[in-house]
Amino acid sequence: MMVVEPITYIRRDERGTAWIADTNKKVIEVAMDQRAYGWDAEEIHAAHPHLSLAHIHAARSYYFDHQRELDAEMERQVEGHHRRRSEAAGQMTRAELLERLGRK
Repeated sequence: MMVVEPITYIRRDERGTAWIADTNKKVIEVAMDQRAYGWDAEEIHAAHPHLSLAHIHAARSYYFDHQRELDAEMERQVEGHHRRRSEAAGQMTRAELLERLGRK
């Protein structure tokens, strides 16, 4: 008889956000690294050495199982970022602020 062993590397919080268990890393963050940079599991591991390859593969598997939902969330985050940047147009940059403070 074959026994199926569940993989428990992924947890969902009360809001439904998927996290890599026992870490402070969301599954979507691993998916974004993969999508934005084209990184494979080893490259993601090099960037986030606190994650095991098992964690990374579990996150990638979860992403592929929920790709439509997570891709839509990534698009919402990018749109929100662009909206906030456009709303902040005309505000001082960090360099401008430091320059102004240096003159006082």
